Amino acid sequence: MQPHISRAPDADGLLAEQLLRLTRRLHRIQRHHLEPVGITPAQSRLLRTVAHWSEPPRMADLAARLEVVPRAVTTLVDALEESGDVRRVPDPSNRRVIRIELTDAGRATLGALRGARRGAAEEILAPLTADQREVLGGLLTTLVDGAPERGC
Repeated sequence: MQPHISRAPDADGLLAEQLLRLTRRLHRIQRHHLEPVGITPAQSRLLRTVAHWSEPPRMADLAARLEVVPRAVTTLVDALEESGDVRRVPDPSNRRVIRIELTDAGRATLGALRGARRGAAEEILAPLTADQREVLGGLLTTLVDGAPERGC
């Protein structure tokens, strides 16, 4: 039997694990805050994406922006259309192309989503001081903007 050798923890591995745990916790908290709005996190993301376009986007545009297959967008749009948050409209220049338009109900849902996201952020950031939040924001910006994405 070999003696037990104590190794210093892998600092980068530990950070990666902490980020994964925090991400899972954030998703749980967001789901909890989204329940009263009656929308899933994926539907929320699609709704926010539609709202950021200057004109109603095509389904293919949404799939590309969300980095999902077009079928996933169809499923999300179906659910949001059923709830009255979006509607399919023909493209004025090509009637075969369908665009996704935000409705007044969808704009109201976006307002509720902003409140839910604020609540989730407040809950997860509660242990941090204002200065710590500012530092964290800077670090996260560096991580998000600094490294090129690589396929897994």
